[in-house]
Parts: sequence; C-alpha cells; structure tokens
Amino acid sequence: HKPTTFQASTCFPPPRSTPSAAGARRLAVAVRAVAGGVRSAAAMRARFLPLLARQWQHRASGSSGARRGCCGRHQCGETRRGLAAAAAAARWWHVGRRGFVASVEAGAKGEMESTMKEIRGGGAPCVLDMDDAATVGGGVEDTYGEDRATEEQLVTPWTVSVASGYNLLRDPRYNKGLAFTEKERETHYLRGLLPPAVTSQELQERKIMHNIRQYQLPLQRYMAMMDLQEGNERLFYKLLIDNVEELLPIVYTPTVGEACQKYGSIFSRPQGLYISLKEKGKILEVLKNWPERSIQVIVVTDGERILGLGDLGCQGMGIPVGKLSLYTALGGVRPSACLPITLDVGTNNEELLNDEFYIGLRQRRVTGQEYADFLHEFMAAVKQNYGEKVLIQFEDFANHNAFDLLARYGTTHLVFNDDIQGTASVVLAGLVAALKLVGGTLAEHTYLFLGAGEAGTGIAELIALEMSRQTKTPIDECRKKIWLVDSKGLIVSTRKESLQHFKKPWAHEHEHVGNLLDAVNAIKPTVLIGTSGKGQTFTQEVVEAISSFNEMPIILALSNPTSQAECTAEQAYTWSKGSSSVCNWKPI
Repeated sequence: HKPTTFQASTCFPPPRSTPSAAGARRLAVAVRAVAGGVRSAAAMRARFLPLLARQWQHRASGSSGARRGCCGRHQCGETRRGLAAAAAAARWWHVGRRGFVASVEAGAKGEMESTMKEIRGGGAPCVLDMDDAATVGGGVEDTYGEDRATEEQLVTPWTVSVASGYNLLRDPRYNKGLAFTEKERETHYLRGLLPPAVTSQELQERKIMHNIRQYQLPLQRYMAMMDLQEGNERLFYKLLIDNVEELLPIVYTPTVGEACQKYGSIFSRPQGLYISLKEKGKILEVLKNWPERSIQVIVVTDGERILGLGDLGCQGMGIPVGKLSLYTALGGVRPSACLPITLDVGTNNEELLNDEFYIGLRQRRVTGQEYADFLHEFMAAVKQNYGEKVLIQFEDFANHNAFDLLARYGTTHLVFNDDIQGTASVVLAGLVAALKLVGGTLAEHTYLFLGAGEAGTGIAELIALEMSRQTKTPIDECRKKIWLVDSKGLIVSTRKESLQHFKKPWAHEHEHVGNLLDAVNAIKPTVLIGTSGKGQTFTQEVVEAISSFNEMPIILALSNPTSQAECTAEQAYTWSKGSSSVCNWKPI
C-alpha cells in the first residue's frame, strides 16, 4: 500500500541486505498490480497460481541459459518480482495491512513454502490453502485472519509482523492489555512492555465500568469510551455489548449530540476518514489511504443537519463513528468492515467558523453543481475502490440534499438513508405494536405530524405504503389519512406551488391552518407524531385537545436530543390524565 509498510528486516533469505526505498516502492507497485481488483482469497489464488506454475517451470529448467531459452532473462525477472508480489499480496488479503507479513524474495516461493512446512510441521496449511469459510466465535466469518493475527505463531528470521511488540500494544484491533497470556507475551515480544500481572477480560471490564461510573458528566463518559475504543477495541465492544442499556445513550444519542457540538475541543485522535473540498479530484486516492481493504458498510455525513442541532460541519464525525459502533455491538458487523466518513464542504455555522478549535474548513458551505459534482466523485470513488456491494448509509444530510441523493443513487449504488428510511421502520413497528392496545388497523386511524422534513415525510410514506399493502388501496388514497404541519402551518393544496418536492404528496384539500393546536382541533387525529426538532412543542393545550376526542391517543415525541423532544413521557401522561397509550421519544 505504501513504501513504509515494508519493514527493515523483512528480507528473505536472512543473508540478503535490507531492501532499498526504491526496491520497496517497486514491490508496492507490484503488489497493487497483482492484488488490484481482487475481492476474495479464491480470486487471489486464481491470479497467483499461474505465476507460481511459471516459476516452477523456470526452476526446473536448471541453468540460466535454459531460463533464457524459456522466456528470456528479463521476463524471468519480471516473473520473479510478480511471484514475490503475489505471495505478499496473498498474505495481505488474509490478515489485513496491519497483520501483513512482508516476504520479500526474488523468486524462491517454493523454497520458502518447503522451509515453512519443515518448521511448522508438514500438516500445517499454507495461508493460500486456508478455508474461506472459517468462523470464529460462533459464526462471524474471519475471512482476513483478524482473530488469528495474535494467536501463537512461530516468528521466522526473515519475516516481521506488524502485530508484534510495541506496535501490537498500540494497535487497538489486537491489543488486549494485561489480558495477554504469558505465552503470548513471549511469542509477540511483549516481555517488559507490560506489567507482570495477567488479568482476564472480565476483570478488565469490571474495572473500566467502575471507572466510567465515577464520572459525573455524560460527555466525560463518552470521552472515556472513545479512548477505550482507540486503545483496546475488543474490550470496548465487550463492554458495550454487556452493558448496552447503560452505555448506548453514552456512545450514541443523546450524548453524541453534545460530543459533536464540542468535537473540536475534545478532539485528540482522528477516527474515520475526512474528505474535504481540498481533496476534490483525488477522492479515490484518499479512500486508498484507509488501511482496511474489505469495507462492507460506510456511514457518511456532510454534517449539515446533525440530530436536532443543525449545521455542525466537520464536527459531525461523531455520528458515523457512533452509528458504526452500534453496527458492530448490536449487528455483529466486524469493526474492520466499517468505515465512518465525513464530507467537509464547509459550514454555515458562524459560531464554528469563529471557533479557534474548529477542525473543519473555515468557509461557507458549497451548494448547487459544485456540491453535486463533489458528491458524485465520492460515490463513484467508493464504488470503484470497494465494489458495488458496499452499503453506503447517508446520515444527517439536510433534507434538500437527502432526498435527491437517495433518488439519484438508489438505482446505481447500495444506499440507505437512516433519517428517511430507518426511523420510519422503527416508528411503523411502534404503531403496529400500539394498535394491539388501542385497537383498529392502520387505515382506521388519522395521523398528524409536527415536522415535514426527512424523518416526518419518511415515516408518513412508510405508513401509507403499509396501509396500501394491507387494504389494497392506491397509495394516493392512503396518503389522505396523513397530515403534516411544518413551520408555516398545515400543509394544504393551496400551498402546493411553494412546497419542496418531497412535501407535495401531503398537500391535501383543506383550509389554511396556521399552528399545531388549530390543526389538532381541525383534523382530530388519533395519532400525533413529533419530528420537528423543536422542544416542548406538544404543549399542555395540544395534549389536552387530542385527549378530548380520543379515549387513548397515540403520542410519539421523536425529536432528539432529549432537550429537543416535543414533550416528555411524564408530561404526556399527566396532561392526558393517563389516557395516552404511547409516548415515546428516541432515547427510550
């Protein structure tokens, strides 16, 4: 990947001198040539074996004259370099860059394999013979050998693994701290680099949880968790999985909102990939700087609409990082397969632009064609570098971009917008569950939304789709049961010409209504849903009004962080005199 990958003592055999920087660069180019576009170990074998067969043919031919007769001296040299690159690339693809063992050898691949078999025992499999479907810990495929990287392995004189010694303790993927056993400390050159005590991961977990609980402020707990993630990844996820109810609000909402607001002040080590307008025209090169080769999920934001907090620019990185932590802890996706990305196109937040600790571009946001071209280059580069099967999740884009991006790339890339689609699926599930208590079907209820942005229109659309599926009614008819209120009042047909395109399907025939309370009295909904991002907008008058004509109204106050929720559960139950059947907001 880079010349610096090839360490000082990686020559084979030992008597040869250390490769020069130029030689390392040539090998890096050869690795790219052999490994470029390869997406599996099987494909690597298919590309590697023909080169190996040619080399065996050269070795069997004997003298240099015979080799020249076979294909010419220069071509033999090229084949030898290709073989070395293929061997290196094959190992690269199995253990990832950090666990890469560089075997730099000018044509003795067969010799190296026979030597290794003698050392390890004839029955030990070669890395190229590894089973692609090997599983670790009950089912997650260990395709790239991450869980084998720190197992007991023989260290040969001609190879140096990056996952050893001091570097191992600084690598969060492999570091186990005091949990390294005596044998592991001996094998991986850790003697003297750790205190003599050996502790279990369970004891480490108890200690970290004890320390985290000592902090009074959620932001302090957040910073402690991020430090742990950067130092001991496995312990971080063990902690999160075993204490999910306690730590989920710390790692993600609502605490991540405060963390994003203060990201510049608390920033110590970079997480994820930052792609700014400075990299325009070179985005593919930037993606290649990321050390992991096999990415399955990308969560990307441009920071324009972070939670209910508005434009936080480059400091929105906390959202992709937190979201992908949940992908791993709750969804079982390997951390190495996740890539958080922030696209820095500037910010319109004057407070951030004047903040000396702000970590992003100090300029106003670009819009229009320049923004579209930048996003298009990013999407094309992702597909070229990681393939068409990588999932790209758009997170916290402003609604005027979110809908356009989903529509534009929905047919060419594997894309998903959590604010439009993810939130909608959760709310629909909540409604279906609530109907078991309230009674009736989705089509028998009337819905009123406060907020007509990504979340509001996304939820409304999914409700209408499910209603249409259940009743076999055209979706346009189902939409008439759903009403939306935005900053200008009830969305009605007389406003259609001035509405954004994603609001137009919800413009129904009705006289103009200027505020939520009047809309509740006019529409008489049975379900009230808040996605406005404005706190305390479900006032006592609003809750009392909806309760006056519903025995059990359904109230969902969804805006986050908690300070921006339309009401609290206590308020809803108190003002409705205990009659509201559901009151839910995102932290719950």
